[in-house]
Order: sequence, then structure tokens, then C-alpha cells
Amino acid sequence: MIILIVFAVLASRKTDLYPKGFQNFAEIIIEGLFNLFDSVTNNRRLTKKFFPICATIFLFVIIANWTEVLPGLGSIGIWEEVEHHGEVKTILVPFLRSPSADMNFTLAIAIVSVVATQVFGVILVGFFKYFKKFINFKGPIQFFVGILEIIGETAKLLSFSLRLFGNIFAGEVLLLVMAFLIPFIAPLPFYILEIFIGMIQALIFSMLTLVFLTTAAQAEEH
Repeated sequence: MIILIVFAVLASRKTDLYPKGFQNFAEIIIEGLFNLFDSVTNNRRLTKKFFPICATIFLFVIIANWTEVLPGLGSIGIWEEVEHHGEVKTILVPFLRSPSADMNFTLAIAIVSVVATQVFGVILVGFFKYFKKFINFKGPIQFFVGILEIIGETAKLLSFSLRLFGNIFAGEVLLLVMAFLIPFIAPLPFYILEIFIGMIQALIFSMLTLVFLTTAAQAEEH
């Protein structure tokens, strides 16, 4: 949050008609994301509605993912003795970790994404029309499909959170192992790989959120 807040302050501290410096860099990011999202929705009105939450998720998650490559992250801490299945083991408790390597973080972002989808669906389609896809007593097939829709919405929480957590946590462990076995030169390619994976995972999270939001807004047509 500190990184994002400082960047936002620097980018908006002095705005010019012809941007330069941080303002120019920020506008490149915002315009690029907006055009990308617009190509998915194919609807400028929906893009403007969904852009704030999807762009926020992308920027927040990508910064969280990239913190795993900071020196000492996850490897500097204190050793503590814990009891596990009757055995006392000594484990390292790091002072700092990548937020995305913790299920609390990824699940929280997933909840925001899924809840936002339902809220936008109700706002854009209407309460009864939107939730008709979940609760429909017109026939046994419609009722069964509604149950599947509820299961699908719940499964999004698991798929979103576990995908992001698994990729970043595995990358953090990989970097620690490589730095321990072959320090200095050998871990460099893996750092580059993790930077790329961090960006891809943030993009996937935000794009899937956008797709689900767009689908929810078009629920009336189905």
C-alpha cells in the first residue's frame, strides 16, 4: 500500500496537459489497462464501471507478488521451536513475506472479486432478474442449473485464492532453495521468472474478475 500511495502522490502531485515523469508513466499504465479491459468487454460503458476495481486488483496484486524478489524477504527472521505431531521442531519465522504467499491475502482478494460480481450484477440487471439464475423454480432443469451456478460462484473463491497462493508460495520456496544451494549467480534466472509469473498471475486475477463482471452484467440476455 505504501508503494502504491507514494506512486499515486508522485504521479498526481503536479499534472500537466503534456505529461512527463511519473505522470507520464502512470498514464501509460492506466491507458494500457483501460484499452485491454475495453477489448474484453467490447462496451465502453461497462469498461468505465469495471475499470476501477479491476485495475486496483491488478496493481495491488502485482506489487504484492513482486515483493517476493526483495532481498531477505522470507529468509530473514527468528528461529522458534514448535510442536508438530508430538515432535518439537525448529522453524524459521520470517519478519517479512510476500503477501500473496499467505492464504489470508489471496482469499480476501477472491472474496472482494466474487462479492463485487454479485453487487454489479444486481445493480446493472436488477435484483430479481440477476438472482433468477441461482434460484429458479420454473422447472427441475432450471432449479438444478441454479444449484450449479451457486456451486460455481463458491468454487471461484477456492480457484482464485489457491491459484495465486500456490504460484507465489511455490516461487518463494524456489527462490529460497536456489539462494541456499547456489547463491549469487544461479538464482538470477529464477528471479526474472518470478517477476514474469507475478505479472501474469496479477493479470489473470484481474482479467477473470473482469470476465465474471461482464458476464454478470449480461445475465439478463441469457
